[in-house]
Amino acid sequence: MKKYSSGLVSEAFWFIEFKKMVIMRHQGCTWDEIRELYVEQNMLAMPRKQRAMRIYGYLKGRVETLDSEISEIFINSDLQTQKTVNIISIALKNRLFYEFLYEVYREKIQTGASEIKHSDIDSFFRKKQEQDKTVGAWTEHTFKRLKGAYFTLLTESGLLKTQGNKKMINPPVLDESLEAYLIKSGSKQLLKALTGVDI
Repeated sequence: MKKYSSGLVSEAFWFIEFKKMVIMRHQGCTWDEIRELYVEQNMLAMPRKQRAMRIYGYLKGRVETLDSEISEIFINSDLQTQKTVNIISIALKNRLFYEFLYEVYREKIQTGASEIKHSDIDSFFRKKQEQDKTVGAWTEHTFKRLKGAYFTLLTESGLLKTQGNKKMINPPVLDESLEAYLIKSGSKQLLKALTGVDI
């Protein structure tokens, strides 16, 4: 089982950059070729090479969670499905975020709640602090940054919609091919986490 990580404080949704990398891999580009573009030629337009390397590493990790079948689905799907695949890759890389989707987002859908509040995320983090020593050692500043990252990722993926100061729940209507893939690949729990629907 993966260890809990607060790494999402350093990440963003990076949809355009993720999409380009998925397409390049699907077209047969090697990781060396992609690294050359992203880092050496600074396709990410980062002010420092070290930052470009880190972002390249984060994106590479996401893309590596995808097999050829879901990559094909991604390339041939609409914008919302592509954003959903990106959030799936983030969840597959980060255990804590995955569990947040399943334990909080899914439950909110199932209970008919209309929004996710700051207190919902705070409560989730407190529970994890009590359950895990690693999470228990994190500072309040880390949790504040993580909460901001979660809201940003969920909003940019379309899973939340901003309405004034509220973050309204907006479950995705999954493309049939993506839904079938998640079921076939043994990812029913992730499907439930995103849609709230028990399969």
